[in-house]
Amino acid sequence: MVKRRVPRPSELAPLLRPAPFIRDGAERRLRHAGSIADLRRIARRRTPRAVFDYTDGAADGELSLNRARAAFARVEFSPTVLRDVSDVDTGRDILGRRSTLPFAFAPTGFTRMMHTEGEAAVASVAGEVGIPYTLSTMGTTTIEDVAEAAPGTRKWFQLYLWRDRAPGKDLVERAAAAGYDTLMLTVDTPVGGARLRDVRNGLTIPPQLTLKTFLDGALHPNWWFDFLTTEPLKFASLESTDGTVADLINRVFDPALTMADVEWLRSVWNGKLVVKGIQSVEDARRVVDAGADAVLLSNHGGRQLDRAPIPLELVQPVVEEVGDRAEVLVDTGITHGADIVAAVALGARAALIGRAYLYGLMAGGRTGVAKSVQILAGEIVRTMQLLGVNSVDELRPSHVRLRPNG
Repeated sequence: MVKRRVPRPSELAPLLRPAPFIRDGAERRLRHAGSIADLRRIARRRTPRAVFDYTDGAADGELSLNRARAAFARVEFSPTVLRDVSDVDTGRDILGRRSTLPFAFAPTGFTRMMHTEGEAAVASVAGEVGIPYTLSTMGTTTIEDVAEAAPGTRKWFQLYLWRDRAPGKDLVERAAAAGYDTLMLTVDTPVGGARLRDVRNGLTIPPQLTLKTFLDGALHPNWWFDFLTTEPLKFASLESTDGTVADLINRVFDPALTMADVEWLRSVWNGKLVVKGIQSVEDARRVVDAGADAVLLSNHGGRQLDRAPIPLELVQPVVEEVGDRAEVLVDTGITHGADIVAAVALGARAALIGRAYLYGLMAGGRTGVAKSVQILAGEIVRTMQLLGVNSVDELRPSHVRLRPNG
């Protein structure tokens, strides 16, 4: 029989204390977010459907994206116990310079569409935490304005080469003059992928005020207020910007891009050169032979070819082929710090994340981006401690395997 009593007022007082009020709206929204999935849920509530779907979606049936995420779900770690892991070093040398974490911010287009603070906010967070930031050719802030907004950030520039090579050369020269030390050439875009969510939503750049978007705007007034009261949304590096996303992509991308263009770019760029969109061991070897300092194993976040190879599964064979001559980076499907740890253990020099920080940006602007890094960094540290390793450089293939059946 349980003996009951009346609680004393002094015992009730601590239970009845109200939580401290947080003035900043973004911090208030994000305070209980403990994962990238939580940030995604907040982002979905905060942004119009077409904007969220552009970020969240992929090509055709979205099999490439789902398979990439499923590959990380197949990861099985092999921990070592009874190790002193009270001090963990998450730093990593990436393309000749130290990063505080084994990942960088990937290039993303249309970033000010997700939140008006856009690329400048993302780049400044990268500098604050000490990781590289990559500006996209299809970004909505200029090369120079990002450099001015984030002077202490290590900056990379992602390049699409289109039919007229002169604008590409101009962008390369501007990036060099603005202090960008790494050029990332994307090569998996001879044409744009079939991004069906964008087609169904009728997404245009800039977004148009139709009856559908007007009704959606009533559910997302803050986004529309920011959109209408800040600088017009446009592409900073492109002259022709109006139309659907598919129209724009197919005007910019060049289906005639060949290995000769990689060699030409190597001849005009003195910094580090990364080739993004590598999806086979043979192509990795070819671009390294042409002078690439690193390959980025990527299927464009599942946004180009559906049923494409899974980047994580390519890490080990590509490292075996070119790892003594070039660094191997990987992206697509990364939603947890443990995903990054697994990729590095398999041999990747580092990972690149895109959607993970964009969810944070949509959820809370610069504060949300910082929250996404905080979440991933905490997951990386905790995973390393549970694995029994003290530094990222200690990670080895013996720490991880991919289960054949999930």
